[in-house]
Amino acid sequence: MKLSLAIPCYNEATNLPLLLDRCMALDSGSDIEVILVDNGSTDKSLEVLSKLLPRYSNCRTVRVETNQGYGFGILSGLRAARGDIMGWTHADMQTDPQDAQKGLELFDRHGDGIFVKGRRYGRPIMDVVFTVGMSAFETLLLARPMWDINAQPTMFSRRFFETWQSPPHDFSLDLYAYYQAKMHELKVHRFPVKFGERAHGVSHWNVNWAAKWKFIRRTVDFSLQLKKNMVVVNI
Repeated sequence: MKLSLAIPCYNEATNLPLLLDRCMALDSGSDIEVILVDNGSTDKSLEVLSKLLPRYSNCRTVRVETNQGYGFGILSGLRAARGDIMGWTHADMQTDPQDAQKGLELFDRHGDGIFVKGRRYGRPIMDVVFTVGMSAFETLLLARPMWDINAQPTMFSRRFFETWQSPPHDFSLDLYAYYQAKMHELKVHRFPVKFGERAHGVSHWNVNWAAKWKFIRRTVDFSLQLKKNMVVVNI
């Protein structure tokens, strides 16, 4: 298996048919798999996946019985993955899972000793301001360029993933993976990805400034811990 793409899905039943159709186009001679993680959903996600998945040969699911966070869902998918290249993206259709194909081309060009992330465009101006502020803070605190940390897809080699120690189970997983790549001196490659509107439903965190403030506090706490305790394992 060349690529395993994990997509955490929490109460995304209405988005799943669209998501699966987009994932189907990733099928490339059975060397790309998509792992849809039912991340403790309480809607009809399980029913929808059971009905639709047999139509998509390159897609399968992992079930998390109780939601334990965005990062936990991703890690559940990655630990079940078979690919030499691994990664994740979102289920809400704001980013296209087919963007992973562009990321895979970078691995074909540069080898597996790289770290790949999208670079978002087309976002509301206030979201951009928020991202720039968080990126500047992380760059100054961690003394390494850290820009658009939560952009997707995020892609890396299995060998790199196997060095991770106690990764976080929440939204800090994006920061953890990015910083680990910097600490291992992996060459980071970015490529532009269009960031659109959600097809259905609402964000589980980006709903107002109170939610953003809660996200900031969690991220700052984790960033301080990361700076203090990060241990690098050579790969």
